[in-house]
This record gives sequence, structure tokens and C-alpha cells, in this order.
Amino acid sequence: MVRSLVDLLTQHAAHHPDRTAYRYLVTGDCDGEIQEISYGRLADRSRAIAARLQERGLTGARAMLLYPPGLEFVSGYLGCLAAGVVAVPGVPPQGRTRNHRALTRMRRLIADADAKVILGSREAVTALSGMVEHLPELADITCVATEDIPDEAAAAWREPDLTADSVAFLQYTSGSTAAPRGVMVTHKNLLDNERILTDSMGHTPDTIEEYGHEMFVSWLPVYHDMGLIGPVLNTVYLGVTATLFSPLHFLQRPQRWLTAISRYRPHTSGGPNFAYELCLKHAGPALLDGLDLSSWKVAVNGAEPVRAATLRRFTETFAPAGFRDEAHHPCYGLAESTLMVTGSTAHTPPTLLQPSETGPHAGQTDAAAVSCGRPGHQVTVVIADPQRHEELPEGEVGEIWVRGASVAKGYWRNALATRETFRATLTGHEGRFLRTGDLGFLRDGELFVTGRLKDLIVIDGRNHYPQDLELTAEMAHPALRPGCTAAFSIEGGAGGAGGEQAVIVAEIASDAAPEAEKIIDVIRSRIGEDHGLSVPDVVLVEPGTIPKTSSGKIQRHATRAAYLDGTLAAIAAPALS
Repeated sequence: MVRSLVDLLTQHAAHHPDRTAYRYLVTGDCDGEIQEISYGRLADRSRAIAARLQERGLTGARAMLLYPPGLEFVSGYLGCLAAGVVAVPGVPPQGRTRNHRALTRMRRLIADADAKVILGSREAVTALSGMVEHLPELADITCVATEDIPDEAAAAWREPDLTADSVAFLQYTSGSTAAPRGVMVTHKNLLDNERILTDSMGHTPDTIEEYGHEMFVSWLPVYHDMGLIGPVLNTVYLGVTATLFSPLHFLQRPQRWLTAISRYRPHTSGGPNFAYELCLKHAGPALLDGLDLSSWKVAVNGAEPVRAATLRRFTETFAPAGFRDEAHHPCYGLAESTLMVTGSTAHTPPTLLQPSETGPHAGQTDAAAVSCGRPGHQVTVVIADPQRHEELPEGEVGEIWVRGASVAKGYWRNALATRETFRATLTGHEGRFLRTGDLGFLRDGELFVTGRLKDLIVIDGRNHYPQDLELTAEMAHPALRPGCTAAFSIEGGAGGAGGEQAVIVAEIASDAAPEAEKIIDVIRSRIGEDHGLSVPDVVLVEPGTIPKTSSGKIQRHATRAAYLDGTLAAIAAPALS
């Protein structure tokens, strides 16, 4: 019986040791340096790393993974699983403007996970050695460059005593100023979600054979659940081949993604909606003439709102290169359910609902609503009234609740948040449900996601917590009144095709009005520096005019509604460019 991905890796290494598991485009280019690792080699490397962790008595402990993009992360992650060590994927500090925030987040993750060891590349471990002054926690943690572990160490590996409920890894989800929450994903959760991914995307044995095992191309960050559970771990689950490269190389030249798909001809590839928009911006005749996207059968679109206008424009633009509308694969998921909850039917165009079809309660704009598909087999999705905990009728918007074997164990060392999020009960239903905090409705068994109960802002595939942006804005200039700033997102561009953009509304002292333009520039600059986020619109308003609850909390939804209605008591609100 297969208990974990480690068992499957062992089987693949035994049956086809020379098959390429992963190739990595070092420069992001197909004609640049390429690194490859076979299943036999991957099993040896993961066992060598596992043996070293076992020798240190770390079975059951947490290991922080701090790797730059590359194949070494995969060996390190699977090495943790093979040792019975709980992996904690993280991001090594990089870049001057993000260094402080990365250090702060790393400190919180290390403390919350109670990490006993840090695994990384030589480059990362060397960098960490110079950070003890800023990160004193490192003085008590062993840092291991996994490239330096010899292959011979694998001989000492012993199969760990794993059960289905053993925690495989912690997926952290919080923002930089919020308390970190590590989702406890078990081996059972992983295997079940890989089954759901496989079914949803049509990764049948016949399809795998037809594609010569070339199933994935991905630039997605592997420390994020979409990049890890999807292209990286589904590869091991199926015993197929994936081509990977760095997110930075994609952002520098988005056409690299399409070029890699054209070169390696995978069945599946994807990213958030913004990735498709970036490709559209670079879709010149020279690119289109050299592309063949006819092999691309599943174009995954998730992690942020899926735009109907983006799907339409992408199909129209890349149809001459062989891309088909039925390849679009909008899906919905979250770390608390390992990853995938719903997905479109493979090889079928996604369902779109025009505003006239969604009914009075769907909360839609003038753009078409995009279906995120149907729940996976043995996954239950209901739309619930978040206050009354009762199921809502079809077509009515409420909170998305989920039940199934992919739903994670809970939040690491956070019993209260686990009870509130993972232990919800629904009138008329047996068992416990996961409260996603997301809003949506069901129509003919398909899920349409309409918004978020929580105020998470997702722009260009990155999560921004409003309280983070609000604090940064308030600290940017003394004229801003503490606790009187609201951050939210709106749809930008015609028909919503421009994706989401951030808006800041802040109260300032009345006597600061003459400096309004200067204050706005300072706020934009500080948020850009601290969060890497462009804020097209900053609105300064009269004191005491931002809506608050009776307990003094900012009402972001009410502020957003006033912004859209044009009813804010604005002191200065420059027109959007």
C-alpha cells in the first residue's frame, strides 16, 4: 500500500531509474544551460539527505527549506519526507528592498515552526551565516548545504515510521505583520490532492504515454502551494517529467514560458491570471511565428480571480500558434485544502455566465463570471451563510465551505484558529467543514468565486494583507491619523482585464490639506519600497469619515463601496492615469 510520495518515488526509481524526473532551465532559456535529474538519482539524493537528518535525530522535527530556484529544493523537500521530518518551505532573503521584510517573515516562521535545522543550497547557507547579527535565532539552528551531503550517505537511510496522518509539511499562509499560520498537510492530504489534480487535468495513463511522459512546464515558485503541489509533486506522483525554471526569469521575459511549452510540448502548464496577461503584452509577430502550442491541453489558471476577458484575448491571440479555447482550466483551491478543490473539465471550454444569467444575488460586475469547475471526486463543496451556518440555495452568494480527505489537519500550534476554520458544522450536514473565507455561488454543480470574506488583496499573483499596507501608509507621513486608513483592491482596466489594483484611503489632519499631493507621493513611494506594490490611487479624506465598526475597526468593504460610489469626503484624489 502506498503511504506517501516517498513510496511512489521508490517505485519509480526501481522501474525506470533513468527517466528524467525534472529538468531545470538555469537561465530560463531552452538554449541555455540545462540541469536534469533522473528518478534513480533523485531517490539516491533524497535518501542521502534523509539519512543525514535521521543521524542528527531530527525525525519528527521541523526543517526550514531556504533554497533559490533550482533542483536542489526538490531533493531537500523529498529528503525531509523520506526522513519523517516536517518540511517548512520558505524564501531566502533576496534584494535590498525586500531584505527587511524577508528577514522579519523568516524570524516569525522559524519561531512559530520551532525549526531545528535549515536546509539550503551552498549559496543560501553562506548568505545565512552572515545574518546572525540580524537574525540571532540562527545561532541555535544547524544550517546544512544539502549539495555537500555525499551520495554514500544514502546507505544509512532507514524507512521512517510514517502513517497517513503524519504531517508531511507546513505551508505558511500569513502576511508579514499577521501572526504566521502554518497549515499542517499530512501524507494522506498530499496523496488525496494529487489524485484530485490527476483526475481534473486528465493525466490518464494513456495520455502520459501519448506525451512520452512530458507533462509539465512550470516557472511557479516552489515554496508556494500552487507551484509545489501541482507541477513538482504531481510529477513524482505520476512518475513523469517536468521542466522547471525561475519565476524571476519568467517575469523578466514572459515569452520564455511559451517558448518552453513550444519546445518541450507538455500536456499541462499554468499560472495565475496575471501571467496570461503578461504573455499578451509580449505577443508580437516574431514570438507568434515561432510558437507551437498545440500540445498544451491544460492551461491552469488559479490563485487569483480568473478574468473572462483574459481567457478570450489569450485564445484569440494564440490560436494561430495552435492554442485552443478548451485548454483553459480555471480552478479554485487553497492551502488549507492542500491545494485543489475544484477544477474545470479537461478538454472542455470553461463555463462563462453573463451578468443577466447570474441572478440578483451573485454580486457580479458587468464582466462575465468564470466557472472554476466542479469539486473533485469525494470533495464536498457547499455555499453557506457565514453567520447562520446554513446552506444557501443554488445561485446565491455565500461563504465557500469544503469537506474531503484533502482538507488539512489544521494550523500548527494554533488550536483556536483550527477550531474556527477547520471545525465548522453546517445545519443538515454531517461532519466538519473547512471555512475558506472566500465567497462564491454554485450553478449546475460548478463553482463561481466572487470575492473574499477576508480582505486579502491579490495582485500579480502575490498576496498583500490590507493591515500591512495600512500600517506602512500611516508610518509614511505624520499627517496621517493612526488607525484611520483603509486598503482594498478594485478591478482595473476595461472589462476587468487589467486585473486588480490597490487603493489606499487615509484620513489626514485638516491643516495638512495644502500638502496633500506631497503626502500622496510619499505614501506611494513607501508602499512601493516596502511591498513592491504600485498603488495607482491614494485618496486622502476628511478626519472621522472612514467607516468603522462599533468597536473601532476599519470597515474596508464600506470604504470600498464609498470609493466606487464617489461618496468619500475626499481632500485630494488625483484622477487615475
